[in-house]
Amino acid sequence: MISVRDAQAQVLARITTIASPEIVPLAAALGRVLAEDVRAEMDVPPTDNSAVDGYAVASADIPATGTRVFDVAAELAAGAVFSGTLRSGQTLRIMTGAPMPAGADSVYPQEVVAREGARITVGSIAPGANRRLRGEDVRAGQIVLPAGSVLRPQEIGVAASLGLAQIYVRQKPRVAVLSTGDEVAEPGSSRKPGQIYDSNRFSLCGLLEASGAEMVDDGIVPDQFDELQARLLRASEHADIVLTSGGVSVGDHDLVKAVLQQAGGIDFWQVAMQPGRPMAVGSIGRAHFFGLPGNPVASMLTFHLFVRPALWKLAGRRELFVTPFRAVATERMSKKTGRREFKRGILTFGPGGWEVRTTGPQGSGILTSMTAANCFVVIEEERGDVGAGEPVWVEPFTPW
Repeated sequence: MISVRDAQAQVLARITTIASPEIVPLAAALGRVLAEDVRAEMDVPPTDNSAVDGYAVASADIPATGTRVFDVAAELAAGAVFSGTLRSGQTLRIMTGAPMPAGADSVYPQEVVAREGARITVGSIAPGANRRLRGEDVRAGQIVLPAGSVLRPQEIGVAASLGLAQIYVRQKPRVAVLSTGDEVAEPGSSRKPGQIYDSNRFSLCGLLEASGAEMVDDGIVPDQFDELQARLLRASEHADIVLTSGGVSVGDHDLVKAVLQQAGGIDFWQVAMQPGRPMAVGSIGRAHFFGLPGNPVASMLTFHLFVRPALWKLAGRRELFVTPFRAVATERMSKKTGRREFKRGILTFGPGGWEVRTTGPQGSGILTSMTAANCFVVIEEERGDVGAGEPVWVEPFTPW
């Protein structure tokens, strides 16, 4: 067996190319990965503008004490431009976002102004108050979004603020998903005695979509060597990654490793971790291959640890792993030394900071433990039992 970190390093070392770029409409770019830097061609905002609805004045005219009366020279809506220049003693009625007029650099919010006809009476405010400066968000020529960034709603909003209608992103990695074994049945079909419904394929398809991959569902493959080999090779012809669950242990009908030995290659197949120890990583045809465990929690965990970082590297992402942080265990957690253990945890913020407890029984077949959890509790190889009140590492679940 190899360690989790060594296994992750081997997986990423095999990813030597990244997906080709393509242009997509900005409205369709959510979750995609930038293929090149986005550099601003303009200042944002493009002019000084008002941060509030109110009245623009020159700071030199603001009274230090008492009040002052201004004449309202004009009314300016957002999107309109005042073509003149305010003189001393004049003010301009201005709306949020409207360009500041020449001769003014401060804005009185309308709530603090007393208006009668074409005049207003005001007190003192700070010079420059309620004015947004040209380029205070983005300067022309600045790299605003670096290549490898994931386009979340906020990145898409920034791109739109620069006037971009389309954007250069990496193509989605293509992943073929199969479940193996005579013991799994398709949901919605009749289940034979001794069978269980296939949950892994659906969990993995959801994880793939959330991870930014293009998923191809290749169904269930029975425990027949020739058919399994043919289906895996066929899947490898149209996918960057072939992903299976089940069939990677040491049973007589666990055929995935045998197929890889004949039609592909195996880099490793056991990792010093719990759950998820049996796992086959290698290649099949032209594709990378991941044979995940059949137990549903182990299948999802090994996806998080090994498949998702591979996908993200293929997609050109800069950040490949979720950043762990420390929390205090609120209960005792049992642990054997010599392997890295991942428990399903419930992370909360208490009076003393971040706290975590397990979801209850931690069997690798208890898929509902994943629905109750919002993080993995990560206990290092050299560590034994964790006592209540001791710190542990946690890795929060994240869709990005």
